[in-house]
Formats: sequence, structure tokens, C-alpha cells
Amino acid sequence: MLKQGSALDRYFKITERGSNLSREIRGGFATFFAMSYIVVLNPLILSGPDSTGATLGFPAVAAVTAFVAGILTILMGAWAKHPFALATGLGVNAFVAVTVATNPGLTWPDMMGLVMLSGITMLILVLTGFRTAVFKAVPEGLKTAIVVGIGLFIALIGLVNAGFVRRIPDVAGTTVPVGLGFDGKLLGWPTLVFVFGLILTIALVVRKVKGAILIGIVASTILSVILESTLRIGPSFDGTTYNPQGWSLVAPKFSEWAAPDLSLIGRANPFGAFEHLGFVAATLLAFVILLSIFFDAMGTMVGLATEAGSIDKDGNIPNVDRVLQVDALGAIVGGGASVSSNQIYVESGAGIGEGARTGLASIVTGLLFLVAMFFTPLINLVPFEAVAPALVVVGFMMVSQVGKIDWQDLGIAIPAFLTFTLMPFTYSIANGLGAGFIMFVLIRTFQGRAREVHPLMWAVAGAFLLFFAIGPIEAALGMH
Repeated sequence: MLKQGSALDRYFKITERGSNLSREIRGGFATFFAMSYIVVLNPLILSGPDSTGATLGFPAVAAVTAFVAGILTILMGAWAKHPFALATGLGVNAFVAVTVATNPGLTWPDMMGLVMLSGITMLILVLTGFRTAVFKAVPEGLKTAIVVGIGLFIALIGLVNAGFVRRIPDVAGTTVPVGLGFDGKLLGWPTLVFVFGLILTIALVVRKVKGAILIGIVASTILSVILESTLRIGPSFDGTTYNPQGWSLVAPKFSEWAAPDLSLIGRANPFGAFEHLGFVAATLLAFVILLSIFFDAMGTMVGLATEAGSIDKDGNIPNVDRVLQVDALGAIVGGGASVSSNQIYVESGAGIGEGARTGLASIVTGLLFLVAMFFTPLINLVPFEAVAPALVVVGFMMVSQVGKIDWQDLGIAIPAFLTFTLMPFTYSIANGLGAGFIMFVLIRTFQGRAREVHPLMWAVAGAFLLFFAIGPIEAALGMH
């Protein structure tokens, strides 16, 4: 039991934030289960060869992904004292993989070096106070829209991960981009696991049962293991064939102990891309990475802190500078370790939904990642379908903030709408932020209220215009 007023309680402000030891531990486990898939998914995304034919290696990427996520998440908990977990960012790692694959002469160390440089630039912006100043310059209505957008994004991630919603192939005659299940039908036992978990979790939340989200994950996982062990369902994709009735990425099973391969740490070449691509092209790539990690983290941080109730009446987040410092280190360390930029995960909302309010939960999550580096049954045991219900329920909790937006002020309402719709529709927090920020500046100008716009909002809107124009700029420079 945690004694009120103890050193641990005072350091993390557990009682002050309305939490307790059991909630923090449950929250730490819930967050780990919700985001542990990255240890399996990141090696798949970064599995391709570079221009020299070299690959990073699946076992090494998996081990280092878990190691870096563990260290940074513990640092976030101990230093910034928030229940935010970090791991390799899905948007940035996909961009890195595509860039390496489509740019002759570019190697994995070169690209990871650019990620490092972006992180160093980010850290400078944090230490000079610029990043915090941008956060404070954002109007409250847009901050609320960020929370709503992330809620929708989390829910969509859950639905897609579970196979309940799937992308429809882009062929002639297709009228919608996504649909229910496979070919409009719900198929397979994994979908049943998701539906079971969603109904159970909702029932527990409605009944206000302590540990509702974690109970839902554990119960769904047990059902998954029973089904897989008896029916041998297998994954949806085994590397050669697609099975729409299989498990999404991870088929629940126990794994054996394995010594971690950390050989990728320190292999990045910070200036290699400049040598192979030239100064302008390499700088543009670094700029895209920088903007993505700059605003993804800010949006995620606002959404999670709001859900955790840690934002004060003035809209400020305690220790916000420390949060941003750890996030910037995530890009530096992630790039230096060759697993791409690490950033705050929206799936941290699963732990917050479970009651986590302090950095102690992050320390629990980080320790679990370090354990997973050696022994991975927890990762391979929990399929997406067992975690997805938690994300959908947390998404609901965050979207409920939508009523705080002033819908009568079109200068806030329209940008807010674009912000929270484009986040899930483009699968990017940064895209939603960019559209919302640009539209806010434009509408205030149309209204004759341009003087009310903070100078930093003008600067950010201009940066996003450049961000969205990267494609035409690269085409004009002959980079495509």
C-alpha cells in the first residue's frame, strides 16, 4: 500500500492527482499492452534493403525498439512525471522506410542520421523555449479540437487493428475508401474477440468497475489464446498469403527467451544523406521529419494531458518543458539507435483511461518494455483484437470534450472541425493540426481580426504551408 505523504507519493504527486498505487500499476500495464505491437510492427516496416542491399535485421530492430522505448518511457515517468509512454512513431518510421527505398544511394545509417539531426534541432527549439511558446499560443478551442481529433484517431486505430473496419482496394468502381469487415461482412474468430472485448469493456465502464479497461484486455487475451490453441487460426498475413479471417499481425502464442541484439545502437551517420543527396534535398527531408515530430507530439501531449486532468485552468501542462525535452530526446536516441524517431504514443490513453495520472505508470510501462526485450510472451500473446476495444472506449472518452468548442465562433469552429476530422481521415495528427492552424489564421484575417492572431501562429501556419507544399517543391527540384 502507498502511504499518503510518503516520498514516492510526494515525488509523483499521486494522491494530489487523485490516483493511487494500484491505478498507476494497472495503467502502466494497460498502456504497455496497448502499444506493445510496435515491437513486432516496427521491424516489419523497417525490413527493406537500402541502396547497398543492407538490411537492419528483424531481431535487432525488435530488441532495440523495445530497449529504446523502455528507457525513454522510464525517463518520461521519472523526469517529466506524466503517464506518457514513448516508442517508435509510426508516421516517421513509414516515411523513413519509403525514403530509403525510393532514393538511390541512401543507406539506413544516412536516413537515421537525418532523424538524429531533426531531434537535435527539436531539442534546441525546446531549450530556447520556442516549442513551449508555440504550445501556449494555440487558442483553447483548437486545443480542444486536438483532444477530439486524437480521440477519433485512437478509435479508428482500434477499429482498423481489429479488422472491424478495413481499407477497400482502390480499384475502378470502388465508391468508398473503407468498409465493414471484409467485403462488407464481419468474418472470423478474431472479430468475435474484438466484439466480445468491446461489449465487456463498455459494460464494465458503465458499471464503473475498477480496472475495466485492463480487465477487458486480459479477458479478450484469454479468449484469444483459447481460440488460437484449439482452432489454429493463424495470422491474417503469413508473408505470402492473406487470410481475412486471421489475426491482425500477431497470432497469440508464447515465445521463448532470447538474448537481445543491440548491435544497431550507434550506427547512424548524421551527415551521410548530405553527401549522397546534396544539401537541399537532405535538408528538405530533415524538415519534413522535424515538422512531423514537432506537432505530432504537441497534439498528443495536449490530448492525453486533458484526458488525465493534468491541464490547469490556464491551459498549461505541468512540467511541459520536461515532457518536450524527453520527446526531443526520443528522436535523437531513436535515430541514433537505428529504429527511427520515438515519440509520445496516443495509446497511452489506455493507461489514462485505466486511472493512471502520474509518471509512475510510465515507469511500469517502461520496465515492461525492457522485460520484453529478453522475453516476449507478453507481446506475442496479446493480439490487436484484444487491445482494440480499449482504444475505442478511450476514443469515446476523449471525443466527449467536443462540447467545449465554441461552435458560434466560426473562426474557431471551422478550424476545429478540420483539425479533428483530418487527423483520422489522413491517419496523421500533424496533418490535422496543419489544416486547422492554417484555416484559423485565414478566417481571422477574413473576419478583419488578424491582429488577434498570435505572431507564433502566423509562423506555424507558414511552416505548415511549406510542409504541405513539399511534394511540388521536390518535384520542381527533380527529386521525384
